[in-house]
Amino acid sequence: MMKKKVFFVSLGCDKNLVDTEMMLGMLTERGYAFTDDETQADAAVVNSCCFIGDAKEESVNTILELAELRKSGSLQALVVTGCLAERYKEEIRKEIEEVDAVLGTTAIDRIVDTLDQVFAGGAKDQYDAPDRKPLTDKKRVLTTGGHFAYLKIAEGCDKHCTYCIIPKVRGPYRSIPMESLLREAETLAEQGVKELILVAQETTVYGVDLYGRKALPELLRRLCRIDGLVWIRLLYCYPEEIDEDLIRVMKEEEKICHYLDLPIQHASDPVLQRMGRRTNREELTKIVSHLREEIPDICLRTTLISGFPGETKEDHETLLSFVRQMRFDRLGVFPYSREEDTAAAKLPGQISKKVKCTRRDEIMALQQEIAFDKAAQMEGRTLLVMIEGKVADEEVYVARTYRDAPDVDGLLFCHTQRELMTGDFVRVRVTGSYEYDLMGEIIIEK
Repeated sequence: MMKKKVFFVSLGCDKNLVDTEMMLGMLTERGYAFTDDETQADAAVVNSCCFIGDAKEESVNTILELAELRKSGSLQALVVTGCLAERYKEEIRKEIEEVDAVLGTTAIDRIVDTLDQVFAGGAKDQYDAPDRKPLTDKKRVLTTGGHFAYLKIAEGCDKHCTYCIIPKVRGPYRSIPMESLLREAETLAEQGVKELILVAQETTVYGVDLYGRKALPELLRRLCRIDGLVWIRLLYCYPEEIDEDLIRVMKEEEKICHYLDLPIQHASDPVLQRMGRRTNREELTKIVSHLREEIPDICLRTTLISGFPGETKEDHETLLSFVRQMRFDRLGVFPYSREEDTAAAKLPGQISKKVKCTRRDEIMALQQEIAFDKAAQMEGRTLLVMIEGKVADEEVYVARTYRDAPDVDGLLFCHTQRELMTGDFVRVRVTGSYEYDLMGEIIIEK
């Protein structure tokens, strides 16, 4: 009997991607095959996102496009999973009759049974309690090329920022037991993964629910003992949770990249208060300054929201002033997205799309100047880089430095006649920059 072929679409964040890789692993073990051509597939699975308006729109459009193939008979099954599926299950069922089954965020381990049932003539939607323990010890099929991988260390969130729907669709914060994470990391390293990127809605409070303390420093030290791993990178560290233990581990362990992603969202105290954030401008300034004092070569990335309800022109100017003062190495800005069922959606002073986008563009124009200047200052530095690929028909390789997380930060281009493989590490002297990216020459070690 021929294997059924599945077309998979993973939308949204890297946490979602880990879920996708687990579903791919479960399907592989049950004899399913995969295709990247939806017209050749027997089934399609959309792992959806609904964090902000644009993400919802992308998810809905993707489902509608595949629903046309289901309607025509080209697809025999269409399954929707992920955050949109959890949040809008009734609407999906009502509006898109071509969808055969919907799986909630805590029911993705039913993907195999669900597809089996669809092919057998019918399937039920699957949901579980939002506080269900996260899945552990599941085989994953890596979709990142195999030289780097994400390690999801927790599920859900307890922060309840007023603009965010995640606690409703992903449930409360649940840390994954450390032993399970270490087994998973060892397996990934055995498969050739050299960079491990730790992700969660919030990585810095890892372990508080399981062990009664922040266990991220201990987890990092134990991960650093795993042979084969060269880089360990931290994303999504809430600034108020960064403590001396974490800083000490970053300083002492060579494998940990001097890179932190700390989402701050704003710098005007009244706006931060309305957002339900737990820091103010003064505290943020102290945290950033302290990190730079302790780890002088640290690369700091952050994200901001423009046009939050009630944001005045003065609040916006305060944010611009903060960006100018802090000179973040990496920075992204999203116009505020009004999400139903969040506290911020009911706040007075909702701001027009035009103003939100204008304010975003002003912040990004300022950050562009800062980023280009910082890239130019890298000239002359020698860095260890990871090869990501080769420019077609040229003797030029594309690489990332410790300062560059995959898919969100810059790249380094180096010219060489040496044969290199994706995932190789080489030392490079930076010779120049172009906008966000760097140029360099490989240092031949004698």
